Amino acid sequence: MNWNIPNMLTVARLLAAPGVAIMFLYFTRPYADWFALALFVIASLTDFLDGYLARLWKQESKFGTMLDPIADKAMVVIALLVITGYTGMNPWLILPATVILFREVFVSGLREFLGADAGKLAVTKLAKWKTTAQMVAIAVLFLGMGLEQVHLNIFYFTDPADYQMALDDANWNRTTIAMEGGFYAGIVGIVLMWFAAILTAITGFDYFSKAMPYLRDDPRND
Repeated sequence: MNWNIPNMLTVARLLAAPGVAIMFLYFTRPYADWFALALFVIASLTDFLDGYLARLWKQESKFGTMLDPIADKAMVVIALLVITGYTGMNPWLILPATVILFREVFVSGLREFLGADAGKLAVTKLAKWKTTAQMVAIAVLFLGMGLEQVHLNIFYFTDPADYQMALDDANWNRTTIAMEGGFYAGIVGIVLMWFAAILTAITGFDYFSKAMPYLRDDPRND
């Protein structure tokens, strides 16, 4: 394995995956939300940068090809666990998250079964869009979580009269931005998550269809 920059970026993304959850162990909210959001966005950007640099500098490797989808799945799975936990197990999030997790587990198991033949199934553009949709949806949901927590902190630690005055103020202020921003970011995030789940299901079925020729029993063994 060559420790070139593309491979180091991929490894960094893999290590960042558990870091998203660790933020909520060492920091109070909403700081944990902001740090998790920043870490997730930066790590997501490396998903596009490592492949681009590998092709540009002709540093593509088997190690990078193997680790890249693993890092992507680790980022998405851990982030979804954190989000579903801190949003109170919202059923509107649980269902698309279940679809995404089911597909990733199914395809990973299928790749393991196919072994060397798995490399013959090229990653489609739709699969890349699927990953992009997942990461954008998760980033927006982290943003919504952070803004919602800011609003809750204001609500619980501000004098009720001052809180009501901020709500009645015709101008934008910290309270209204946090309240409405958190609400709309949550709605947009859920919509994007459903869109990502649909793309995920489509790409999973597509991968399974392309793998079918490698799953047929050899008639000579009958």
